Amino acid sequence: MRILDAPIGTLPKGPRPWLRWLALGVFVVALAIAFVNLGFWQLARLDQRRAMNDSVVAHENSPAAEFDAVFGRQITEADAWQRVRVRGTFDAANQFLVRYRSNAGTAGYEVITPLHTTTGAWVLVDRGFGVKAADEDYPSVLPAPPTGEVAILGYVRRDEQGSTDAMTPVQPSNTVRLVNSAALGATLPYPVVNGYLSVLEITPAQDGGLVPVQPPQLTEGNHFSYAIQWFTFAGMAGVGLVLLIRSDVRAARRSAAAPQPGEERETS
Repeated sequence: MRILDAPIGTLPKGPRPWLRWLALGVFVVALAIAFVNLGFWQLARLDQRRAMNDSVVAHENSPAAEFDAVFGRQITEADAWQRVRVRGTFDAANQFLVRYRSNAGTAGYEVITPLHTTTGAWVLVDRGFGVKAADEDYPSVLPAPPTGEVAILGYVRRDEQGSTDAMTPVQPSNTVRLVNSAALGATLPYPVVNGYLSVLEITPAQDGGLVPVQPPQLTEGNHFSYAIQWFTFAGMAGVGLVLLIRSDVRAARRSAAAPQPGEERETS
């Protein structure tokens, strides 16, 4: 594409257009780089989402693992939503309410209760989701877990990450916004393993109206379309710079062709 289609001598006098073009060029390049990086970031998010979907499907089609085969080490994204069996006894005296949760499109809360497993380890157990109407407060008394030894089939969950305030229980209600085993474990009189377990089935059955937390929907989201948008913005920024320079050059040609004050064009 020819941009400078006029001789240098026809460029406008006064402030040098090259300086303006250079400044705009630096700005546009920086903007385009930012847009391109955002596009690649969305593609990376898409790859992560696809990997998570593949992991969920693989775990759903695999037999449930025993507790010791998974817990006792750092829980990663690859472990998430794997089914695990465990037996143990709940500590009803140390429960946590997790605020601002959603499940299958419904707003509510979740209840976390430590479980002393038959292997001797302690693990945080998300006993399920409770519905909260918009005009209601969170419950001040949490439903009690089953007494005695229970058998649980649950999903492996990795620690949620966020601000310290979101992970630290608010007293005296013992409420949090994120489930993090290190942060919650720091308030308990015993150590807990990394990660936590989300109840899918529990025997004997529990009361309180809690329902299992559903795995994430197996969709790819809007990451690909967002990536295309960012790449398009990068291209538009470059085209905009070219059009601006061409406009300046054309304006300079028209100015050079126009008669100057005191000059008259020859007439035939």
